[in-house]
Amino acid sequence: MLKTRSLPPVLQDLRLPAIAAPLFIVSCPALVIAQCKAGIIGSFPALNARDEPGGPVMLEVWLQEITEALDRHNQANPDSPAAPFAVNQIVHRSNERLERDVEICAKRKVPVWITSMGARVEVNEAAHSCGGIALHDVINNTYAKKAIDKGADGLIAVAAGAGGHGGPQSPFALVREIREWFDGPLLLAGAVSTGEALLAARVLGADFGYVGSPFVATDEANADPVYKDMMVAGAAEDVMTSSLFTGHPANYLKGSLSRAGLDPDNLPAEWDVSVMPDDSPLPKAWRELWGAGQGIGAIKTVGPASAVVDRLEQEYLAACRRARDII
Repeated sequence: MLKTRSLPPVLQDLRLPAIAAPLFIVSCPALVIAQCKAGIIGSFPALNARDEPGGPVMLEVWLQEITEALDRHNQANPDSPAAPFAVNQIVHRSNERLERDVEICAKRKVPVWITSMGARVEVNEAAHSCGGIALHDVINNTYAKKAIDKGADGLIAVAAGAGGHGGPQSPFALVREIREWFDGPLLLAGAVSTGEALLAARVLGADFGYVGSPFVATDEANADPVYKDMMVAGAAEDVMTSSLFTGHPANYLKGSLSRAGLDPDNLPAEWDVSVMPDDSPLPKAWRELWGAGQGIGAIKTVGPASAVVDRLEQEYLAACRRARDII
C-alpha cells in the first residue's frame, strides 16, 4: 500500500497515487467496482444513473450495488481491501436532480464527493454530515480559492490536456500557484495516462493523478465498442478542443466528430443542441461526440480495468527507480 503525506484517512493506504475520474455515460457500477478492487478510488457521475419512467431511483440502486460488492470483496480479502469510491455531483443550478441526489448520497454515506461546475457550501456540508470529504475540480487559482472558502476539503486541478471539459493552463503553472497557499489534498488532471505522469504529478506537488481516458477502453466501461477502439488507435493529435457544443472548452476525439457527419477542421459557427428535436440528424454532443484526453497514446488495447491499474503501477515504480538514478 502507498502511504501519502498528511491526508484524510479515506485517501490513505491506496495502491497508487491515482484516483479514477468520473466519466460521463462511461462510468458505471461495474467499472467503479473493478477500479476499487484494483486498489484505486473509482468514481461515477451521479447523473449517469438515469431513471426510467415508473422504475426505481437508479442512483439508489447503483450505490447499493457498489457498496454490497465492495463489502463482499473486503470480507473475502481482509488483507487487501478495496479502495473507497466517489460520486461526482454537477452542482450547477441547471442540475434539477442535485438536491435529491445529494440527499441520497448523504443517506448512503458516500465517502468521497467530487463536485464540478460551481462550488456550493450546502453540498460540502452534506458530504461532511455523513463523514465524507469533498473534492472540487477547478481550472485556475481563483476558482480554487473560492472552492476552499466554500468548504471543499481538497482540489482537483484540471489542467491542459484533460478529457472532456479540460482547463487551459499548464500543470506546471496551475499546481505551483495552488500549492503556494493550499496544503490540503490536491489531484492533478490532464493527460495523466501513465505511471510516469503519476510520478510527475507528485513531483509537481499534487498528491494524486486523476486518471480518466485509459478507463474508457476497458471491458467494464459503458462505452460504445467503436469509442473504445478509437481510444486504442488514437494519439494526442487525434484530440481537438472546442467550446461549440456545450459552451465550454472541451476535448473530443476528432474521429467521433467525423463519424457524426461533422468536419473537425470546418465546424459550424453556431450550435444549439437544446432546441434540436430528438429526430434531428445532427449529433447530440452528450451522446455522439466522445471526450478524450491528450494522453490516449498510452492506451494500447481494450481489457479489464485491473490491467490498467497494473500497467500504471509497473510504470510508476519503474519511473521512481529512474528518478532515483537521476537524483
